Amino acid sequence: MTPSAPVRIYALLLGAVTHLAFGAAIILMVLSLYDGMRLGFGPARGLSSAAWNLALLLQFPILHSWLLSSRGRALLARLAPSGLGGDLVTTMYALVASLQLGAVFLLWSPTGILLWEAHGVALWVSRVAFALSWVLLARAIIDGGASVQTGFAGWSAVFRGRKPSYGPMPETGLFRYCRQPIYLAFAATLWTGPTLTLDRLLLALSWTIYCVVGPVHKEQRYRRYFGERFERYRRRVPYLLPRLP
Repeated sequence: MTPSAPVRIYALLLGAVTHLAFGAAIILMVLSLYDGMRLGFGPARGLSSAAWNLALLLQFPILHSWLLSSRGRALLARLAPSGLGGDLVTTMYALVASLQLGAVFLLWSPTGILLWEAHGVALWVSRVAFALSWVLLARAIIDGGASVQTGFAGWSAVFRGRKPSYGPMPETGLFRYCRQPIYLAFAATLWTGPTLTLDRLLLALSWTIYCVVGPVHKEQRYRRYFGERFERYRRRVPYLLPRLP
């Protein structure tokens, strides 16, 4: 069924905003991590910056995980116009996640405490490692279904008057070596790069813990959706640390 003009316009605008927010968040993350989290424009200074930055750190993993629950998905569905919420959940999720991620790096209040900075050969090694971690993350997102990860699947389906297609359970590409390559690559971006400040160390430590613990909730959903197929995959492929063939 061909959707009405207002529905198509809404879907197109929502998709544009979502992808712009996604791209902006990635750019902010790349620049901030490379520079050791010294680019933030947060309002806090001194001791108050610790509480401010802690709130920024925690809001992303907590809300990001909660929105995957049944209540969280219901909330995301209510953010869309009536009748479209169920189809736009993945797009709304990508939009909210992008805004959360962007807020961390844009509103961070830097302490300015430098712990280590690469020079000479170490500078180039760290740059290559940082670039490779992002290449790995991009590949993992593609292998995991880029249309779902970026929110494209939801708004494009509504625009065409179809139901969203989320694809099969990811088992190919990097998912052959570990079950959570996106989280592994995301953690790698936190630890590579030429500048290590106290801010970046705190971010890397806290979000690495999330990268280890957070996927447990995700795998519970996969177990409900895919049943024995996921159980066979889980027995065959390690959780986070790759097992090379």
